[in-house]
Amino acid sequence: MTDFSALSAVIGAGLTPTMTFLYQRLERLLDRGAASEPDPEIPAELTGTLTLPLQVDVGQLAARRQELEQLRSELSVYHRGSARIDLTDAPLLQALGRLRGNLEEIYGQRLTFVGEERQESGPFVRQHTDRVAGQQTGMHADEITGEASVIQEIGTVEQGGVNIGMRARRIGGPRPS
Repeated sequence: MTDFSALSAVIGAGLTPTMTFLYQRLERLLDRGAASEPDPEIPAELTGTLTLPLQVDVGQLAARRQELEQLRSELSVYHRGSARIDLTDAPLLQALGRLRGNLEEIYGQRLTFVGEERQESGPFVRQHTDRVAGQQTGMHADEITGEASVIQEIGTVEQGGVNIGMRARRIGGPRPS
């Protein structure tokens, strides 16, 4: 589901706000961890809909902290203005792609920018479960707009067990008029 390859150069002029948005999320995670954060300013270059407030998966954050520290080191020269943000800078696009992939796993939401050929921004769930004895739900919401997806790999659902991929009072698409 998550694309760890380079951020696409097709985002063109939107590269600077995209870099700013991703780097601010990185700084927030490394400085505050899972503490709640105010809703971020969403750049116009982001397509789809993020579910706010952004929720941090503390296990994913802990597992990815070392990679995030390395990315902060690589990207800080661009953030400080010591290096120019340029669409032809392959290492920059690769680092931003890796950062986006890590942020998507930590927040459980895709971060897609204008011009990219991938699912729009929105929540996703990936579950790997050996055995379900009670009830397991991949996603439950009273209003999610935009793309939402659940991927479940379940070994066994025991008798009386229930596995639900998505349950919703509205998941995606435009709001009714």
